Amino acid sequence: MKILLIGSGGRENALAWKLAKSSKVEELFIAPGNPGTAEFAKNIDFKSDDQKSLLEFALKEKIDITVVGPEAPLAAGIVDLFKENGIKIFGPEKLAAQLEGSKVFAKNLMEKYDIPTAEYQSFSDPQKAAAYIREKGAPIVVKAEGLAAGKGVIVAQKVEEAVNAVEKIMIDEKFGEAGEQIVVEEYLEGEEATILSFCDGETIIPMIPSQDHKPAYDGGKGPNTGGMGAYAPAPVVTPELMEYFKENIMQKTLDALKSEDIDFKGIIYFGLMIKNGEAKVLEYNVRFGDPEAQVVLPLLKTDLVEIIEAVLEENLSEKNIEWLDKKALCVVMASGGYPIKYEVSKKITGVEDLKQNDELIVFQAGTKLINEELYTAGGRVLAVTALADEFKEVIEKAYTGVEKIHFEDYHIRSDIGHKALTKA
Repeated sequence: MKILLIGSGGRENALAWKLAKSSKVEELFIAPGNPGTAEFAKNIDFKSDDQKSLLEFALKEKIDITVVGPEAPLAAGIVDLFKENGIKIFGPEKLAAQLEGSKVFAKNLMEKYDIPTAEYQSFSDPQKAAAYIREKGAPIVVKAEGLAAGKGVIVAQKVEEAVNAVEKIMIDEKFGEAGEQIVVEEYLEGEEATILSFCDGETIIPMIPSQDHKPAYDGGKGPNTGGMGAYAPAPVVTPELMEYFKENIMQKTLDALKSEDIDFKGIIYFGLMIKNGEAKVLEYNVRFGDPEAQVVLPLLKTDLVEIIEAVLEENLSEKNIEWLDKKALCVVMASGGYPIKYEVSKKITGVEDLKQNDELIVFQAGTKLINEELYTAGGRVLAVTALADEFKEVIEKAYTGVEKIHFEDYHIRSDIGHKALTKA
């Protein structure tokens, strides 16, 4: 079987690593990939938003299944294009991808179908948004309507901070078209968790829960990032909470989509806020999270290609998905100054020396090769993922791996997984 994977980040490195393990895969291509993905497959020099070239390549190479990693191609309708040309592709169609691509669509869906979420209002007028914020008070959350690479959410502790966020998003156009509308919603207290799920349009099956660490600095402080690390399974998602989630959020979301005549095939990511044994939806995504993929996929025992086939063939209900009885944790090594201002082209050492196996893996993201040597090429540079039997052990193993890698002015959070220690 020939597989084409689209994307170039740490999530795609993890997907490439997992797909390459399948006995069903004969050839794996990644567009555009990164130096880390090249270890498992052939990188091809097409940008992930170049739908025409990707389609031509898939037709020419007789690709059996295309797997879409990032959200932007999904929101742009790459699945619709490939399906129109008879190519199997894993991911939701453009209409279904609105679940992530439009926060207004997602919030309206939750309100209509009584799916637990924060109280909200949407605005296309910055003055009306500012007036609403002053009426409600702080803390309060301001979100760009469209895709903003995980950085379009501002949790404002003061009213003026929220009003400034509205100005940056809607007037200064910090996120471009993604900020033409905004959602302003109540601030929810509690502990965050992510539950990814496989969905074939009729059946939805949750993966093991994970917990991302979005703020840049220790203790959950600083600006939001794409994610500074993650671990799984997340103890905050107790068996009782999982049952609550399945009944009140997961199944209700699938039923809502079906009621709206939206056929969803792919991944639904549920970003949750948990408090007092109940959960509310913070956000939906329509693909694997990053860095959640870097801890969830290494714990997946079942062949990922078999699950993808079951989704595409609408027989997910017949699939028994198994997981390793271990803990996984990843620490993201980012460029100094990320997510605001940072420099690239810093030489990276230590990756080759790190003894890599299925329980200690380096997933690359913002990297590039110059004269066969590895250099930084983005904000989140790489993630060191470890597996172990207990959280204390997995934390130590991941940070020991981090210590063996170096590039100038790198930045990490030193508290990834600490919340798990208090509950495990």
